[in-house]
Amino acid sequence: MALTGRAALLAAIGSLPVGIWDAGWTGILAVNAPLAVACACDYALAAPVRRLGLTRTGDTSVRLGETADVTLTVTNPSGRPLRARLRDAWPPSSWQPGTETEASRHRLVIPAGERRRVTTRLRPTRRGDRQADRVTIRSYGPLGLFARQGTHQVPWTVRVLPPFTSRKHLPSKLARLRELDGRTSVLTRGEGTEFDSLREYVPGDDTRSIDWRATARQSAVAVRTWRPERDRHVLLVLDTGRTSAGRVGDAPRLDAAMDASLLLAALASRAGDRVDLLAYDRRVRALVQGRAAGLLLPSLVNAMATVEPELVETDARGLVATALRTTSRRSLIVLLTSLDAAPVEEGLLPVLPQLTRRHTVLVASVADPYVARMAAARGSTEAVYEAAAAAQAQGERRRTAERLRRQGVTVVDATPEDLAPALADAYLALKSAGRL
Repeated sequence: MALTGRAALLAAIGSLPVGIWDAGWTGILAVNAPLAVACACDYALAAPVRRLGLTRTGDTSVRLGETADVTLTVTNPSGRPLRARLRDAWPPSSWQPGTETEASRHRLVIPAGERRRVTTRLRPTRRGDRQADRVTIRSYGPLGLFARQGTHQVPWTVRVLPPFTSRKHLPSKLARLRELDGRTSVLTRGEGTEFDSLREYVPGDDTRSIDWRATARQSAVAVRTWRPERDRHVLLVLDTGRTSAGRVGDAPRLDAAMDASLLLAALASRAGDRVDLLAYDRRVRALVQGRAAGLLLPSLVNAMATVEPELVETDARGLVATALRTTSRRSLIVLLTSLDAAPVEEGLLPVLPQLTRRHTVLVASVADPYVARMAAARGSTEAVYEAAAAAQAQGERRRTAERLRRQGVTVVDATPEDLAPALADAYLALKSAGRL
């Protein structure tokens, strides 16, 4: 039950003549008794809230940054019309800041025995599952003096998926892949290590590609064409430990690593390679294995959606052991982790030979563009000190990367905007060199 502002206003207006003419119990009763009777009648005529039927339909998933519509159907089974205000409560991260009040509140007028639909538009600001909270309904009487109020639990979950902003780079990377695969019209020998077919020699072809036996059997000079290896295995390993929680710009490092992983997975699956995913810190947070090319990306984004950084130190020994158990054949292992000196030197480097003995290893890390801007800053004493600190941090990252390269590891260190295309280029370079 709830008094409305209209009832309070009438009570305040009625108190004025009471204070002037008869400031006593008689005057108070003369004003408030009729008002109380009117409120009681209004309450009795308001449609009951507990008997309302509520169901949900709508979107169950949405990419981060896009909108999802969830429809709430309200059925009024009573014999009285429903005049109500409704609040559809969701977690604060389900809306852009400052838009919650407008998006979650609705006005309803439902005649007796009918139903109406209201749509709540969500625009989440974080990945993960967003679960609907209670629905609060305030039903008003015809006079608008008194209201019934109640809540209903109407469960619904919207999964917020990674945005995959790097998909804009996919067409250019696929064009490069087709060039490597020999499917474009080029004068040079297609790069790769697997024999594809024979074709007639044209000026500009590498003479080392001439197949002399095939040439002897026909009147024209024949050259071999090649293609990159197919059906290779790529294992994407996301480090979800404390270093992945560091924010670069408006998002954690883990989000940039996920975006780069999605671009690489899309490219590798188009190249005919098999892609798996492992997210790990001290235990397995997500594992995707054995998906067909058509189901790979949906499976990856669905698995990544609920993975959050954990504020614990990553168990590098456990991560390597799990990666080795996950793949039994020679693979390209792409480890998306930090290049901070302490975690790499104390955790990863001692166990890295276990991976490099059997697999090709690529380490990708998210660099902070603010550090580069600090290193270039000049003009004041404070800016010079900041530049010195940034230069020291950059030097430590370069030394750490060089130690990894001496172990036979390919290292990609780029800002969030450049990490995805740089990682895709590194994959294409390894593929063209026949190192997968």
